Amino acid sequence: MPRFVDLSATIAPSPPETPPFLKIEIEYHDHKAGAAQAQALLKVPPTVFRNQEGWATETITRLGTHDTTHVDAPYHYNSVIQGQPAATIDELPLEWFFQDGVVLDMTHKEDGDPITVEDIQQALDRIGYRLKPLDIVLMYTGRDAYYNAPDYIFRGPGVTAEATLWLYDQGIRVMGIDAWGWDEPLDRQARKALMAGGRPGIFWAAHQIDRPYAQIERLVNLGALPPYGFKVACFPLKIQRGSAGPARVVAIVPDEA
Repeated sequence: MPRFVDLSATIAPSPPETPPFLKIEIEYHDHKAGAAQAQALLKVPPTVFRNQEGWATETITRLGTHDTTHVDAPYHYNSVIQGQPAATIDELPLEWFFQDGVVLDMTHKEDGDPITVEDIQQALDRIGYRLKPLDIVLMYTGRDAYYNAPDYIFRGPGVTAEATLWLYDQGIRVMGIDAWGWDEPLDRQARKALMAGGRPGIFWAAHQIDRPYAQIERLVNLGALPPYGFKVACFPLKIQRGSAGPARVVAIVPDEA
């Protein structure tokens, strides 16, 4: 049997200090509440249930499409890409999301020291792997250790626009990272962009490379994987006109890997 490695964070209520625009809120309805629902809807008493326990349910009252482990669609980056309307998450080919995976160890990179083409090429040389079209390339930075920390959003090296373009040119259509975002942390990007007079091409540069590709952000557990020799399943939720979809990302590792 293969080994299954969960690369997705648990969807859970956010800590109180989480900014409102990033917050996840869940209402939990226990078995007593389920029995009461049945009584109100169907007029049956709780005694019809085993131990008088009805159905347990949950209502997600707040969950942004980017607020947990998720896949970004091209539409997230720009409305038009390469002169065409950018694809939303429900329009992307399913074939993209079940492919061979490759993990590149970037744990030596400091926050705000973005991953370059040279970094990627050196990492591939170290593991003796040559990329092929549709490989799912995962950047292992170790920043999942800070997933619930207040400064998680500001951690991670990020990936340069040039490196993102290089991956796209190798035929990569899905690439992921175990940090809050694919680009450099937002605060660092903002400072650089303001110092450059606010011109485009600096802030959010890797996202806005004008290419139709997908990013997986907020991954976890990449350190539990071999460099290659495994499959990745990362199907996003099919949200109409969505800029992203939360995903249960799983690596399927053969016994011998």
